Amino acid sequence: MGSGSGISCNLSLNTALTPEQRDRYQNTQVIQDILKNSKTIAIVGLSTEPQKASNMVASYLQDEGYRIIPVNPKAESILGEKSYHDLVSIPEKVDLVDIFRPASEVQAIVEQAINIKARAIWMQLRIINFFAADKAQEAGLYAVVDKCIKMEHGRFNGGLHSAGMNTEIISARRTR
Repeated sequence: MGSGSGISCNLSLNTALTPEQRDRYQNTQVIQDILKNSKTIAIVGLSTEPQKASNMVASYLQDEGYRIIPVNPKAESILGEKSYHDLVSIPEKVDLVDIFRPASEVQAIVEQAINIKARAIWMQLRIINFFAADKAQEAGLYAVVDKCIKMEHGRFNGGLHSAGMNTEIISARRTR
């Protein structure tokens, strides 16, 4: 099934991915499954600075009820949560690894995600490493590439407008 199958709002933005790559790495059913079934999200590269995208995304996800675990070796805590040096230092189960690091660093992060038995990895907008994504998928993890988890969550929960996005879509659907 294609990434836009059955969905009235297909946000492809300015992705560099081909249609085939979008089917493989941006599949809407996979994204919905990840968002629905992930409870604990380790955010690698979570900044201490509130104006940075990683911090805004993490704050949004916290507000939506997800447990956020910061991964930043330069911070002791972020958004009220203890920060860890790397994924293997986290003492609890991680469902999803959200990556805010350059593509050149993603392979090592994915290897750690596989090692801790995370369920999925997610490379944020403009972070593209197909080799690492393929390695994650081969190990049984879901892999999302070049997507913003905040925008995807808002899209599937009727709240893009409240997440700072003007979708230009009128809906009678109520948010929580």
